[in-house]
Amino acid sequence: MEQTQLTTTAGFSPQPKKRGKVAEFFKKNGAGFVFVTPVTLGILVFTLYPLLSSLVYSFSMTYNGINPPGDFSLFGNLEKMFADSEWIIAVRNTVVYTVINVPLCMVLSFALAMLCNVKIRGIGIYRMLIYLPCVMSVVVSGIAWRAITDYRFGWANQFLNAIGLPSYPFLNEAWSSMPTLIIVGLWGLGGSMVLWLSQLKNIPAELYEAASLDGAGFGTRLFKITIPMCTPMIFYTLVMNVIASFQTFANVTTLTTGGGGGVDNSMLFYVMKIYSEYNSCFSRQSMGYACALAWMLFVVVAVLTGVIFRTSKWVYYGGED
Repeated sequence: MEQTQLTTTAGFSPQPKKRGKVAEFFKKNGAGFVFVTPVTLGILVFTLYPLLSSLVYSFSMTYNGINPPGDFSLFGNLEKMFADSEWIIAVRNTVVYTVINVPLCMVLSFALAMLCNVKIRGIGIYRMLIYLPCVMSVVVSGIAWRAITDYRFGWANQFLNAIGLPSYPFLNEAWSSMPTLIIVGLWGLGGSMVLWLSQLKNIPAELYEAASLDGAGFGTRLFKITIPMCTPMIFYTLVMNVIASFQTFANVTTLTTGGGGGVDNSMLFYVMKIYSEYNSCFSRQSMGYACALAWMLFVVVAVLTGVIFRTSKWVYYGGED
């Protein structure tokens, strides 16, 4: 049998040419890179670049948003903050609102979830009605609440007068503005209620059955089973509510008709202060100051979040010792 052997001029068999690792990588993943390119460019252009730019602008004392930034100072805008009376008021209002609003919303939304976790006929309708306000836009709900709490023509005071009670000032006085805002904020408890409800559904029913057989009452089951098993959700809602409270803006802006700060700046919050400085950047050259305020907020929120994470040993995750 005749055998034919192909050889090269050098006497070796031809070998397939090996591709480079880089070329092989792009051959396998090139299509994926093409599809994610629009998102990557969007993040780079509309997120990363503005973020880094604002960090540079935060050291400028005379940037107006049009001309190149100038008069750079390492601590100039920081010194301006502590000398700004409006900034101090905004910090005070934001802290007071956070300290009161966060625990109040957590406790009330948890109580709503407990009530909606019972097995009765038509409970799904009650859950839907409680969650329904969360579907409404923040701007729309703010305008609606502004009409309700109007001192002269609001529905709330018309109701109070109809039953023989005097009118409540709501947003018309400095001392009543913060309580009004906190009460209005309870309108959106349904969102947190759904999260609590999902956590309650994940608690094994066997734990309650065993506790009932041992004679444990409602209070014992609540503090020995329900709350310890809900600590992951407590941790999550605490972090998210603290961040959201420090970023309060849309609801206050709609309630105060354009974010004017309310009576005697009683409704001036931190993000509203940033927005105010940004709006006046052309006349006051305060764009750098607004960026510095934003970065200060970022640092404070990051530190608070880090503290919450570092002190989260009380959170119980199933399966841990």
